[in-house]
Amino acid sequence: MYVCRTNIYNHVKADKLFYFLLMESTLVVIPAHNEEATIEHVIEDLKHHGFQRILVVDDASDDTTAQRVLKHGVYLLSLPYNLGAWKATQAGIRYAHDQGFENVITFDADGQHLASSLSSLLSAQKELQVDIVIGSCPKRGSFARHVAWRGFRFMSGINVKDLTSGLRLYNKAAISVLCSEAATLLEYQDVGVLLMLRTFRLTKTEVAVDMKKRVSGISRIFYSWWAVAYYMAYTTMLCLSKVAKTNTHENIKLPNRD
Repeated sequence: MYVCRTNIYNHVKADKLFYFLLMESTLVVIPAHNEEATIEHVIEDLKHHGFQRILVVDDASDDTTAQRVLKHGVYLLSLPYNLGAWKATQAGIRYAHDQGFENVITFDADGQHLASSLSSLLSAQKELQVDIVIGSCPKRGSFARHVAWRGFRFMSGINVKDLTSGLRLYNKAAISVLCSEAATLLEYQDVGVLLMLRTFRLTKTEVAVDMKKRVSGISRIFYSWWAVAYYMAYTTMLCLSKVAKTNTHENIKLPNRD
């Protein structure tokens, strides 16, 4: 009985060490534009759950977002002008690539995402050995949004319930693809990104997570009818074109999977 308890203790200890090392090699990337009302709570929530490697990409905010970030001792990348959520996210992914991080988790600055859900993403990546893990909360959103998602799933062939979730984990292979110039041409971190990653035969899974309602600010996609119309037209075009059927458009070297 004593040996059994010792084995269990050693297993738990090894598991905790593994997750500690995994969190140390994972960079949480938070694109932020005028998020002074929420950014401090978001950082504190992540730190409370053990995540210390945090990069906030300030997308040319004209409020006190950057100053509030600096108070918490995390990485800050300030962009000289507004690039939009995806390109700000890509700037963070490129930083992670240059610094040699094994994983990137993209995380919203508006308070919708919960740091407590990140363990589910890390566990899924560990157990399934996939390249992308998506934190999915399909119950959010209007009826019209769900109809749009269903149409995009049909046209693209991507079986993901929550296509617009910004809560994602990317491993080194996915990071390499998303650092490319071709990825810079994308506008949103949704269908286009998933189509591009599929082009390189990267694997994905989806895990159910809880999300909160937006504390402040507006959706970058659904803030006006013009924005919705543009998003629908843009995403429909991507679905129909499948972005690319092969990866010959750019010489991107993926890391070894040994």
